[in-house]
Amino acid sequence: QVQLVESGGGLVQPGGSLRLSCAASGTIFRLYTMDWYRQAPGKQREMVAAITMSGSTNYVDSVKGRFTISRDNAKNTVFLQMNSLKPEDTAVYYCHVRIMSRDSWGQGTQVTVSS
Repeated sequence: QVQLVESGGGLVQPGGSLRLSCAASGTIFRLYTMDWYRQAPGKQREMVAAITMSGSTNYVDSVKGRFTISRDNAKNTVFLQMNSLKPEDTAVYYCHVRIMSRDSWGQGTQVTVSS
């Protein structure tokens, strides 16, 4: 059974930075694309960033140039570095992996951008 545990959320002022981490267990981490999603109040969950097993990355347009996804296969961990944060980035951020058409999600970590 895959387990994903996020950490690193919190309250930050506009323009600030946060680094989210997602520790994975129960799978051969390095073989799979890992994603970060977010869900703001009253909105649908959206994919923010993804990183393939080879390290190729993809981002939603609204975070390009501000967020960076990376992975450490030796530590079974994926990161999301978030810079120049905006109030509209406020959401619960979730780590995700799809294995054999089965989705696994972490419990989520709250990111609040406010002055």
